[in-house]
Amino acid sequence: MADNAPFIRKPRWLTVKAPTSPEYLKLRAMMQREKLQTVCQSASCPNIGGCWHDGHAAFMILGNICTRNCTFCDVPTGRPAPVDFEEPQRLAKVVQRMGLRHVVITSVDRDDLEDGGAAQFVACLDILHGQQAGYTIEVLTPDFRDKSGALEKVLFAKPTIFNHNIETVQRLFTSVRPAADYRYSLDVLKKAADYNGASIQIKSGFMVGLGEHWAEVVQLLDDLRDSGVTLLTVGQYLRPSLKHHPVESYWPPERFDHLKEIALQKGFVKVMSNPLARSSIREDDRAVKFG
Repeated sequence: MADNAPFIRKPRWLTVKAPTSPEYLKLRAMMQREKLQTVCQSASCPNIGGCWHDGHAAFMILGNICTRNCTFCDVPTGRPAPVDFEEPQRLAKVVQRMGLRHVVITSVDRDDLEDGGAAQFVACLDILHGQQAGYTIEVLTPDFRDKSGALEKVLFAKPTIFNHNIETVQRLFTSVRPAADYRYSLDVLKKAADYNGASIQIKSGFMVGLGEHWAEVVQLLDDLRDSGVTLLTVGQYLRPSLKHHPVESYWPPERFDHLKEIALQKGFVKVMSNPLARSSIREDDRAVKFG
């Protein structure tokens, strides 16, 4: 990605304080002690201070090295470490200590594994279900491309919410997610929606500010609804570094509000649309609760 893209100053509504609270530091120490990754850290989420202060985190299993190189993402690309089969037990222990009501589990892409890492998702779901703590569980998965049976394996383990992010409009897909496919991601969501009736809620999210046109965003909403998605997040893309895809525009909050109205009219049940919205943001403090 070229470093000579025009610089656009970040607007005031995207300013967040650096995380320094005792609660944040305590949770960070716990994650380090239990050798757990979070997407909050690996993806440089702007909400980490608020979420961790309130004791919320989105766990990222299967390491912090991704086998793909999406141009928007701050997670490192390379050769991942072997699967840590004790990770699900450590994750369950931290979830119990935190007293969570909603657990979010995501992962890097693991194209090096025969099942894309589906078995690790299942192991986490099984042990969390076994604790019978009354929380809901959301999985935010890769597309499991060319991994036969992997998606069904995760769905059979009964997450409360199945989430797979579409990330951007169709025209920009090859530049933003070069190793993925727009229609394939929609098909993943449709298969999840069709699996076992309506027992699993289907969720997706995308970013704006990458160079999309308004009509393309509206078409994306239609494509997601046609794929059975009812829970939606829309947030502002923030460029992690000069090596990443440039920010083409910053959407003002009122434009996010307008998009939310349109999405609700199209049949989405719950919509979180604002500049700092992220798909894995804490569940029980959302303006629109998904649980």
